[in-house]
Amino acid sequence: MAKYLLLKHYRGGPTPANDVPMDRWTPEEVAAHMRYMSDFAARLEENGEFVDSQVLSSEGTFVRHDGEGRPPVTDGPFAETKDLIAGWMVIDVDTYERALDVAGELSAAPGAGGKPVQEWLEVRPFLSPCVTITD
Repeated sequence: MAKYLLLKHYRGGPTPANDVPMDRWTPEEVAAHMRYMSDFAARLEENGEFVDSQVLSSEGTFVRHDGEGRPPVTDGPFAETKDLIAGWMVIDVDTYERALDVAGELSAAPGAGGKPVQEWLEVRPFLSPCVTITD
């Protein structure tokens, strides 16, 4: 089995088919979306493929150590993950093709008007530890 990170982006990829920002959805549409996500995770958990998922707050700050024991806080001139990444799911599946199937199904979560969001998800494998073979 291999672990994959499925990243849900606010923006940064191609425009999804149902491109209505979540802050413009009705409470019922948000509830339906969250229910789909929960039910989806439960199905993956039943077959042993679910590891973890989280929805991220829109708040966040970049921090770095300045060498003097006091890290400065900056919002920087660069794109921040709080502007790009909405959340993630970690799965543990047998094949890369299965990871793509799971991501495709996750992309079908309902959005505005009850229509599938068809958002783009980034599928990234976890880096496997290198195995050293000795004679």
